[in-house]
Amino acid sequence: MKIAITAQGPETTASLDERFGRARYFHMQDIATGEASTIENSDGANAAHGAGTQAAQILARHGVQAVVTGHVGPKAWSALQASGIRVYTTAGGSVAQAAEAFRAGRLPELTQADGSAQR
Repeated sequence: MKIAITAQGPETTASLDERFGRARYFHMQDIATGEASTIENSDGANAAHGAGTQAAQILARHGVQAVVTGHVGPKAWSALQASGIRVYTTAGGSVAQAAEAFRAGRLPELTQADGSAQR
């Protein structure tokens, strides 16, 4: 499974960015192989509108199946759902900590935009 984690910086020690569409970076990791890459999201971070929808499309093109972030707005939620990308949430910590929590099954999956999570 390939996941994306929203981040404030390009390093794995960077803090999680709680904004999905306006996150500065997306750290992508293939859980099975350990392969990792980072993409900058400057277009989304600086967009006047549509940042979440655009971010969902970018992640779908990269084959991401799940995203770890803090908050997802309704339009981004719809775009992620349409792309088959599941959403997991966490508050704070680093990219590395979020990845470990995901692998350990400790992150709740969101069941609606900025809403309830399933444990």
